[in-house]
Amino acid sequence: MTGQEKMQKKKITISVLSLFFTFIFLFVPCFNLVASATTKDISQMELCPGGMPFGVKISSPGLTIVKFTATSGQNASSAYLAGMREGDIITHINGVRVNTIEDFIKEIDKAGANQISIVAVRNNKELNFSVKPKYSKDDGRYKTGIWVKDSTTGIGTVTFINPENNAFAGLGHAICDSSTGKIIPVSRGTVMDVSINGVIKGKSGAAGELKGAFLSKRIGTLTKNCETGVYGILSSNLASTENKMKICPASEVKEGEAYILSTLDSGKAEKYKIKIYDIDKTNSCIKSFKVKVIDQNLIKKSGGIVQGMSGSPIIQNGRLVGAVTHVLINDPTQGYGIFIENMINEMPQILK
Repeated sequence: MTGQEKMQKKKITISVLSLFFTFIFLFVPCFNLVASATTKDISQMELCPGGMPFGVKISSPGLTIVKFTATSGQNASSAYLAGMREGDIITHINGVRVNTIEDFIKEIDKAGANQISIVAVRNNKELNFSVKPKYSKDDGRYKTGIWVKDSTTGIGTVTFINPENNAFAGLGHAICDSSTGKIIPVSRGTVMDVSINGVIKGKSGAAGELKGAFLSKRIGTLTKNCETGVYGILSSNLASTENKMKICPASEVKEGEAYILSTLDSGKAEKYKIKIYDIDKTNSCIKSFKVKVIDQNLIKKSGGIVQGMSGSPIIQNGRLVGAVTHVLINDPTQGYGIFIENMINEMPQILK
């Protein structure tokens, strides 16, 4: 057996999952990874609305447990019996820092049949576990019964860009682990260029989706992932200063017609008419108001709001008022939006 075949077998044995994050109905507390500051007067700010798609690759500080499997002679994995649970983030094995799948494989193989010490983080608390690996005759190696992943990828929409420093915000909600529902802490985040190559139409009971492909070009760095969206710096200027807009404070958002900017099948951001209603001006979170798609062209193309459109900027009376965050699963023409003020208030001060 070649070295490459052995490595492939090891990867299959620990059953590593590569998961896409989704942008629908996720609402959980925010990790305060970077201190934010409330902007006192956003009415004088000018930002460039986005509408273009972007890809994200997030590497967490450790390995996230996504599933357990039985180990030899037991109905549950030895790691589960030791007290470990889905969503735990493994940071150390026998005192050695592990950040990648390769790190994990190396330390488990090194331990063999010996008891191993695992340090993991759960709800921001560091926990210690003692796990006894079990030998698998089928795989010819010792196993802990853990399925782990070391990164998450997905596609969303840029909400706005600060033309002065290329800082950007997108999504309007957090990137969450699809298996645990928890916000993924950011240790290393890369923003990638993507191409939208298809749309799965949304219908009642089934959310639609933008289909896209990651291109090889890296276009920026992600610095924060929290309840109100993702934030970072773009390495190239994707915004035209001619498109700068004033910001509309939450107190001045009105019910009535507006439009969103989103990229579907044309390769560029286009305008689609919506209506804003049910405004909650006390809402400091991601469901600040409801939106209804009234643009027949968008309904024909996608059925309404679909996954991947999260972050699409909402513009009313020539000002940036918010971003699309969620779709109503039983009616894809309706969804929720977040006040742009809420997104700006959570933006790291260094990026403003």
